[in-house]
Formats: sequence, C-alpha cells, structure tokens
Amino acid sequence: MYVTISDFINEWNREAMLTQKVLDGLTDDSLQQQVYPEGRTLGRIAWHFTTNIPDYLSHFGLKMEKAENEENVPASAKDIANTFKKLSEEAALAIKQQWTDDSLSQTQKAFGREETNAQILMGLIKHIVHHRGQLTILIRQAGLKPFGVYGPPKEDWANLGVTNPPL
Repeated sequence: MYVTISDFINEWNREAMLTQKVLDGLTDDSLQQQVYPEGRTLGRIAWHFTTNIPDYLSHFGLKMEKAENEENVPASAKDIANTFKKLSEEAALAIKQQWTDDSLSQTQKAFGREETNAQILMGLIKHIVHHRGQLTILIRQAGLKPFGVYGPPKEDWANLGVTNPPL
C-alpha cells in the first residue's frame, strides 16, 4: 500500500507508461473489435478507462476537469492514446498538488465501504489494469500484435532465443 504520494506517483507513472504503449499500438480499424456481437468495442473500453480518470478522482475530492466528449468514442486510435497521456499526466499533477502523504491514510466511503485514499488510488490503477487486459485480448483478435506489458507476447519469444516459451 502507498504510504507516500511519491510511492503512488511512481507506480502510477509506470502503469500509465505500460498502458500508453498498449494504446499506441492500436489502429483505427482495431477500435471496432468487439468482445461479442452486442458487446463493447475495443475503442469503447479504451475510451471508458481513459475518460474515467478525472471522473473517478473528482468523485473522491480531487479537482480535475472532465474529459471532453466523454460519451462519444473517437474514431482515431491516436486521439484515444493522446487523451490518455494528457489525463494520466494531469491526474499525477492533481494528486501531487492536492493531497499530502497524510491524505493517503484518511478514509472515505468508496463503493459502499470505508477505504483509505491509498486504497482508492490503488483501485484506480486496478481499474485501468483490468481493462488493459481486456484490450490485450481484443488486440490479438483484431489481428494485431499486443505490446508485452509484464512479459513478451508470443511473437517476441523467438527474438529472445526461446523456442518453447513458458505457458
């Protein structure tokens, strides 16, 4: 758990960088890949977790401007990636400027239970990581090579000299 704002910001920046690499690998066509016929598209999921950043933090007392055009998914993968970059940077700045290390141990009602602000911030990262995992599957289904978030995708094992990658 985070005990300093710096602890959180370090993890936030690392996870944001990994998410950015996933988003940077998207194509405009890939945004239409659906989970199932009546399900959400890859673009809708990416736009959801991107535009949710200021909504989530504002709900818990941090001041951030809402994302523009929250309801309408852009047709451009680059627009989604650029918006994520902007909002993730603004989130880090808002947290640094508006909360202190002591703020992390304060509690508030979150999703029907009492949580510390540190737990709430961890929840934001987990939310993005959850949806980033969904994107990875949809990226593969869209015919693209996914970015290796915590390890290489199958295509990169050969470049590492591994002929039988671990399961």
